[in-house]
Amino acid sequence: MGGFFLPTGAIALMPNPLIATWRLTRLSTHLLGGLLTLRWRFPGWTMARQQEEIQTWAHAALGLLAIELRVIGQPQGAGAMLRAANHVSWLDILVLQAAGPSRFVAKAEVRQWPLMGRLAANAGTLFISRESPRDALRVVHQMAEHLKAGETLTIFPEGTTSNGQQVLPFHANLFQAAVSADAPVLPTALQFVDRASGQLSLAPIYIDDDTLLQSMWRTASHPGLRAEVRFGEVQRPNGRDRRALARDARSAVEALRG
Repeated sequence: MGGFFLPTGAIALMPNPLIATWRLTRLSTHLLGGLLTLRWRFPGWTMARQQEEIQTWAHAALGLLAIELRVIGQPQGAGAMLRAANHVSWLDILVLQAAGPSRFVAKAEVRQWPLMGRLAANAGTLFISRESPRDALRVVHQMAEHLKAGETLTIFPEGTTSNGQQVLPFHANLFQAAVSADAPVLPTALQFVDRASGQLSLAPIYIDDDTLLQSMWRTASHPGLRAEVRFGEVQRPNGRDRRALARDARSAVEALRG
């Protein structure tokens, strides 16, 4: 991994802007290294090796931002799984990959993010245009095929990031893939807290007029965050339609967040 090294004691004495610049510089180098790995080495690895490397890489990325990861529950069982998570930040994919690798479904705009968009595309993310019902049908079909092949997929059914303090209504469309493939759904709750106080932190949120750079800067300037991921009880469709499945998954995510 590239970048330069400073002793931990020196970091603590640095003013926040310098801390943020140092962290984001190292993160950019790490992202570029990940992109090169995906392009040149990834295709030759087994699926198990790919998942192991993604998880290790995501853990390292969080470490560069001084973000500790806490996982409660199990990320998946054997075979196909649709993980349904609330959405807070641009960090969510990194956090959930570190907690347990999967293929993601993300809004088309993510593809345009500097470095991270290209990383997501090369890692097999399925991109969906929120304004196009036809595109949603295309992606649901793809999702069902991946689930039938025994893969784990992760969706953010709120459709956008929230303010980090509540769970928005879940859109039901993507749950049709689990119904069609008769695949289990795993409610997944995500939040960020200040490590020192244990209180909810809004530093990583990415909503309204926030730019990606502003959110990244707030995150990198924070002295120490903890990302908390809680996996709930697996829910099988069991005759429920997509709307009922979405409603029940959202209730489970709300309960997990307490």
